[in-house]
Amino acid sequence: MLIKNGLVFFKEGCFRRADVKVVENKIASVAEGIPDDGEVIDAENMYVVPGFVDLHIHGAAGSDCCDGSAAALDVISGYLARQGVTSFCAATMSFDERTLTRAAECVKERIRNAPAGHAGIRGINMEGPFISPGKAGAQNPKYIIRPDYDMFHRINTASGNKIRIVDVAPEIDGMEDFIKKASRECVVSIAHTTADYLTCLKAFGNGASHVTHLYNAMPPFLHREPGVIGAAMEKAKYVELICDGVHVHPSVIRATFRLFPERICLISDSMKACGLADGEYSLGGQPVFVKNGLATHKNGTLAGSTVSLAECVRRAVGFGVTLEEVLKAATINPARAIGGEGTFGSIECGAEADLLLLDHKLVPQTIIINGAILD
Repeated sequence: MLIKNGLVFFKEGCFRRADVKVVENKIASVAEGIPDDGEVIDAENMYVVPGFVDLHIHGAAGSDCCDGSAAALDVISGYLARQGVTSFCAATMSFDERTLTRAAECVKERIRNAPAGHAGIRGINMEGPFISPGKAGAQNPKYIIRPDYDMFHRINTASGNKIRIVDVAPEIDGMEDFIKKASRECVVSIAHTTADYLTCLKAFGNGASHVTHLYNAMPPFLHREPGVIGAAMEKAKYVELICDGVHVHPSVIRATFRLFPERICLISDSMKACGLADGEYSLGGQPVFVKNGLATHKNGTLAGSTVSLAECVRRAVGFGVTLEEVLKAATINPARAIGGEGTFGSIECGAEADLLLLDHKLVPQTIIINGAILD
């Protein structure tokens, strides 16, 4: 397969006119003037970009990553593929160990036996239960517990060591030792926390490197109390940002791209109502009410988003962030954050052939997953 005449997004974060040759399921060459020798796709007036990578998605199309079934994961991965999200981490919620183990086992099985034409599951984002009850957000308080490394390790083992991110509140007693141990197995992310600046600096020093949905479920950034956000500016490798325009104001989204250049991972944080009509749903075992696309608990607390990462990309550009910055935050950065650089999330020789041909409204006109065009 040869994709010709498109504007190709390179891993350096810039566009150049080039052709992309795909052999089987890999990118074989990226250059100008590659000769035709088979199937040709004309990408004239199109952007050729890597498939989007969502590190933090709980559900979509009526299914949840904690449902504990291959069928639920297939619904989610099938829906994401049609949006242009070709890789994702299945995000769990605060639940009991049995539920989390079952979800982990399903992810392990689906990675081994991934259905064709679906987004690839790159691992698990374990959001909870080692978080602060004071910043539970949409998490179910009844399942929030103190740090338990042995429990985490058992679940990670059940997943086939596929937990890519574990989310923690660093101020909780016992978390220092947990972070030191867990950071040897996966990325440790600060999340759902009341921690102050110095506590977060210490957590980064002990092995944390990531921040979950920046601004949400954490203290604000104040001039005498910089908190998580101030510590993250100085020490975090990457921070997640929900760009639906609801969780974070567009002005703050623009500012964040200036505060964290090259370090933002766009996420959807979507739940099972994503792609569906308004109504009553559930998240983490609790009821969620969706009205005009806004998902909340009865008390008004935000309960995840209802839009895909592909829509977050379009909205972020609409808010005034450059296309190049947004694309890097939706492809290259998240892949790097979980150790996938050169394997997915970029257009380079040897990478998996997950590609999108976007029109100038950033809507996918052709979606290629694992080297095959999605019908």
